[in-house]
Amino acid sequence: MPQTRTVATADLTTAERSAIRELLDLAFLGNFDDHDFEHALGGLHVLVLERGEPIAHAAVVQRRFLHADRSWRGGYVEGVAVHPGRRGQGHAATVMAEAERIVDQGYDLGALSASHAGRGLYLQRGWLPWQGPTCVLAPGGLTRTEEDDDSTFVRVVAGGAELRLTGTLACDWRDGDVW
Repeated sequence: MPQTRTVATADLTTAERSAIRELLDLAFLGNFDDHDFEHALGGLHVLVLERGEPIAHAAVVQRRFLHADRSWRGGYVEGVAVHPGRRGQGHAATVMAEAERIVDQGYDLGALSASHAGRGLYLQRGWLPWQGPTCVLAPGGLTRTEEDDDSTFVRVVAGGAELRLTGTLACDWRDGDVW
């Protein structure tokens, strides 16, 4: 019977990190690079384990967002994946429910970048598509990220009434995909 575990990156063994990376590589059909994996580290990992091996994963990492003339502490959801042979059994919902609890209890807002295939899951769970322009606070200043406008989703948490979905949302800089 599958078990759910939430663990900080710092508490993962080398073997567990490797197993998570293998799952992500498999689930994303080899389209998950070193930057993508780095983005999923440093926060909390939600795992569904079967016989000690991960079959589903989501991570929540802290990021900063600029919106409505303030800085927001965001819980950014990364690396949501289910083993291809275990899809359709509710494992994505399991890891997302715990990721959402973490976001709701610890952050000003939740955010994620959805693949085309993942959009339905997030919409069904109440995540909202961002309707305004997206940007990144890059080394050269505020830079528009038009290619991310349609894939950016947010989760409004208590006190998030100031969040205007049609306004500009800027994320902090990082190597690789910024959203």
